[in-house]
Amino acid sequence: MRRRTFLAGLSAASIAPFVQAKGAVNPLLLPFKPLPAFDRYKVSQFPDAFKQSMTSYRAEIARIANQKAAPTFENTLAALEDSGREYNRVSILFGVYTSTMNDKSVQALEREWSPKFAAMTDEVVQNDKLFRRIEAVYKSKFGNPEQQRLAWVYYNQFVLQGARLNPAQKKQLSEYNQKLAGLYTKFSQNQLTDEEEQKIVFDSKDDLKGLPQSVVDSMAENGKWVLRNTRSAMETFLTYSDRRDLREKAFKLWSSRGDMGGKTDNNQVVADILRLRARRAKLLGFPTFAHWRLENSMAKTPEAAMKLMMQVWPAAKARVAEEVKDMQAIAGHEIEPWDYRFYAEKVRKAKYDLDENEIKPYFQLDKLKGGLFYMAKQLYGFDFKKEKAPTLRDDIEVFEVTRQGHIGDWYFDPYARNGKSSGAWMNEYRTQENFKKPVAPIVSNNSNFAKSKQVLLSFDDAETMFHEFGHALHGLNSKAHYPMLAGTNVARDFVEFPSQMHENFLTTPQVLSQFAIHAETGKPMPDELVAKIKRSSTFNQGFSTTEFLASAIVDMKLHLAGDVDIDPREFEKKTLSELGMPKEIIMRHRIPHFGHLFSSDGYAAGYYSYLWSEVLAHDAYEAFEETGNPYDPTVSASFRKNIMEVGNTLDPAQAYRNFRGRDATIDALLKARGFSK
Repeated sequence: MRRRTFLAGLSAASIAPFVQAKGAVNPLLLPFKPLPAFDRYKVSQFPDAFKQSMTSYRAEIARIANQKAAPTFENTLAALEDSGREYNRVSILFGVYTSTMNDKSVQALEREWSPKFAAMTDEVVQNDKLFRRIEAVYKSKFGNPEQQRLAWVYYNQFVLQGARLNPAQKKQLSEYNQKLAGLYTKFSQNQLTDEEEQKIVFDSKDDLKGLPQSVVDSMAENGKWVLRNTRSAMETFLTYSDRRDLREKAFKLWSSRGDMGGKTDNNQVVADILRLRARRAKLLGFPTFAHWRLENSMAKTPEAAMKLMMQVWPAAKARVAEEVKDMQAIAGHEIEPWDYRFYAEKVRKAKYDLDENEIKPYFQLDKLKGGLFYMAKQLYGFDFKKEKAPTLRDDIEVFEVTRQGHIGDWYFDPYARNGKSSGAWMNEYRTQENFKKPVAPIVSNNSNFAKSKQVLLSFDDAETMFHEFGHALHGLNSKAHYPMLAGTNVARDFVEFPSQMHENFLTTPQVLSQFAIHAETGKPMPDELVAKIKRSSTFNQGFSTTEFLASAIVDMKLHLAGDVDIDPREFEKKTLSELGMPKEIIMRHRIPHFGHLFSSDGYAAGYYSYLWSEVLAHDAYEAFEETGNPYDPTVSASFRKNIMEVGNTLDPAQAYRNFRGRDATIDALLKARGFSK
C-alpha cells in the first residue's frame, strides 16, 4: 500500500485528553488549501485525527469490498485509489513531525501507534472480499495500459503482503508486522537519541586546529564549541582536524551510534528485526527476506544484485590499496579509519593542487540553491518563486513551481536541529494525480546543515543537494493518472536513478560559472579551479565505493541468512573479514545505526539499489554528454517524457529502453569511478 503506516486505533482513555471541542473540525483532517496549514497543526490533534480518519477509511474499504455489483476497474481499483485520502493525509503530516520535529511528545505517540498502524494496513490487505475483487479485475486484463499496470501493482502488493494466506497465517503475519513496527520505532529513536545526546564539547582553541573558520563559527555555542554527532559535522571534522587524538575520539563516537550499550543499544533490536523478517518471508512462501523484498525490483533476485556488487568490489578494493599507499607516504604511519579523510585531503592537495577549503567558499547554500533552479529551468522549463506559506519553522522556505501555469510546490528545510533525522531526504506531502481531477504535487527537500550567518558546503554536501533535488524533480514532473503509479512510487532500485543522474549537473560549466560564487570576493569559480575539480573527479573513489559496497553486501547477506540467531557485531566482523575489507575503512553505515535497513522495511535487502541506479544514471548522462551540451533540449525532452513523467505506469526496464534505445551497461559507471573494466 502506498500509505505510510504510523498509526491505528486507540483506547478511549488514551484519546480522551486530545479530543477536539464539540463541533470543532480537526485541522489535520482538512484538505490542503492549497498548502498544509502548519500554523494550525498541533501534536495534540493527532490522536483524534487518526481515530476519525481510520474510521472513515474502514467504511470506505467496507463499501468497496462488500458491494454486490460484479468487480470492475471503476468500482474496485478506481474506488481504492479514491479511498483513504483523509487517512493518507494525516499519516503524511505525522511523518513530517516524526522526521523533522520528533520531540518527546511525538516519540511517545509514535511508540504507541506504529504497531497499530501496521495492523490497519494488514486489515486492508487481509480483507479477503477486497482481494478477490482486485484479483478478478487483474485477471480480466481490462482497460488501457496504465489501468492494467495499476491492476498488476495492486494485485502483486496484496499477494506479497499476505492476501492469499489462510486466516491463521494472516493472524500470524499481522503479529509479525506489529512487532516489527514497534522495533522500527525503537531503533530509530535509539539512533536519534545517540545523535542528539552524544557530542563533544571543546573549550580550548587548541582543540580546533586545522578547522576552517566557517566550521569553527558553526560550532560556537555559549563560549564553547560543540561537535554534533551528525554526518555533515563529523565528516568535516575528520577531514580537517589536525588533532589525531580528537579525530579518533570523534570517529569512535560517530561510528558507535546504536552500539554503546545501555538503553539506546540497537544490537538486540536488530537481531529481533532480522528474525521476524525471516519468519515473515517464510510464511509468505519465500526462502529469505531478501527474495521476498526483491520480487518486484529491477534486479528481480538477490543473486542478480550480488553479481553486480561483486563485479565492482575487486576494483574498489584495489583502488583503496593505491589510495592508502599515497596517504602513508605523507603520514609516515599506518592509516586508521579516523585518518582516511584527513590524509586523503592532503593527497588531493599534493596530486591535484586542490584543497576542499579552496572549493568550499564557492559553495554558498543560497547561491547553490539558484543552481538547482537553473538546472530545473534548463532541463524541464520550471520556474521557482518564493511564496508565503505557513511552515513548522521560520527557516523553512516554500516555492511555487510553474511552467506555463502551476506545477506544484517545493519546501526546503536545510538546517539541523534536535528532533530532526540525520542525513538528507525528499518527502512528498502530496502526490501528483490526474484521476478525479488534476492534483499538483507538493514535495520537500530536507538537509542537516549547521545553521550560521553564511553556510558554506563541502563538495559532497553540494552534490547531495543536487541528488535530493533530483528526487523532488521526479515528483514534480510526474504525469501519471493514478496516484499509486505517480512520481517516485517506483521500484526501489529505480527510484535513485533520477536523483543520481541529476548529481552530474553540479559540475556543468553553466552552473559553476553562475552559481559557484566566492563568499568574500563575489567572483565566480575560476576556470583553473573548475579544471582541477574535473581532473580529480575519480579521486578517492576507492574509499567511497568500498564503504558503500561493504554496507550493501552486509545488508544483503544479513537478509539471506534466514531464521537464525544473529549477533550483529560478530556478523559484521565476520562478513567484512571474508570480503577482505581494507582495515583502513569501515562500512558507511554500521549495522547498529543502519537506519536505511532498520527504521522500516525501506531499503532492507535493497541498499544495493544505489549502485543499480547509478549504473542507469551514468549510462543516461552519457546521452547528454554525447551531444556536447549537458542541457541538450532534445535529450532532456526525451528524459523528461520517458523517465521523469511516467512514474510506475510501465516496467522501469522498458522505460529506460524507451529513453536510451537499449539496456544500460556498467561501462559508464566504471569510467566515472576511474576503475578498469
